Amino acid sequence: MPNGNVIRGARVGSAPMRPDERHQPAPRQDVTYWCRNDHRVDIRIAADVEPPPLWDCPRCGLPAGRDAQNPPGRVRAEPYKSHLAYVKERRTAEEGEALLAEALAALRRRRGE
Repeated sequence: MPNGNVIRGARVGSAPMRPDERHQPAPRQDVTYWCRNDHRVDIRIAADVEPPPLWDCPRCGLPAGRDAQNPPGRVRAEPYKSHLAYVKERRTAEEGEALLAEALAALRRRRGE
């Protein structure tokens, strides 16, 4: 049975929630972005940081920009590229042939041909 001195919902050492008086939060700036669907996105970032030019809208997922009159359009998704497509971007056909010949020569040496 509870004691008559107990206050329900309290414990020893509990105190009201309030900010700590010993420190101050870092300086911040408010930045506003708008997307194509006229959604307004307000974020707070550190005052000494350059705000990013684009921010994803949490409501629709479209990119949002700082200019309310001219928000950025939908970002085109890059089409899927195969591994071969990426290799062809990095190497010319002649370099590819040379690498293939080198790999085949190493394979033949290992097989003892």
